[in-house]
Amino acid sequence: MTAPVGSGAPAPDLTADEAAAVRDAVAEAVLGTPSGLRDALENDPDAYLRLVAASRVAAEQTSQLLRESVAGARAAGHSWDTLGRLLGVSKQAAQQRFAAAAPDPGDPGPHERRVLTPLTAFDEMSVLEREGRAGWHVVSYGPLYHVVEASSTPWEHRRVPWAVGRRARWEAGGWQQVPGPSFPWSYWKRPVRRDGSDRPQGESS
Repeated sequence: MTAPVGSGAPAPDLTADEAAAVRDAVAEAVLGTPSGLRDALENDPDAYLRLVAASRVAAEQTSQLLRESVAGARAAGHSWDTLGRLLGVSKQAAQQRFAAAAPDPGDPGPHERRVLTPLTAFDEMSVLEREGRAGWHVVSYGPLYHVVEASSTPWEHRRVPWAVGRRARWEAGGWQQVPGPSFPWSYWKRPVRRDGSDRPQGESS
């Protein structure tokens, strides 16, 4: 396996302006998304309970985004030492908090399953393209691995950056989202038609 990248270099961080903009965006989402909340805070005690509810959702979501971002950084080859420095904790603390469980192929039923590992964000799609042509399709994934299942049909796979409203468009094209984290990207698959029709419509891989 290739050595983790960035193990001795300073961990890149946001600028002060970038960090402030992220905080402002979260605060604006909490105050501005629930209908009428901002104005209701002037005279409605119950509005403060809605504020707590909105803040709870934001906290849960940002916690999940942090976990998925760390998984993405691991998939890109970054070490726990680098991530610990960026998070302001020790390497051991970062690993204990964010390390994913070992890959589990799960119950394959009638079809064979394999764990493809180690994979990184930079080589996984070429590997999935090769495996898909041979009839293997992804059924689960995590940092540095994909679990694939055998079938009699070739498959194509795409890695799609997170965006609002994208799911319905891809499902309409016959794609199936692979269960798992969807930030900063999700994984999609579909059987390849024998006639080569119904290709992706303008979506990037």
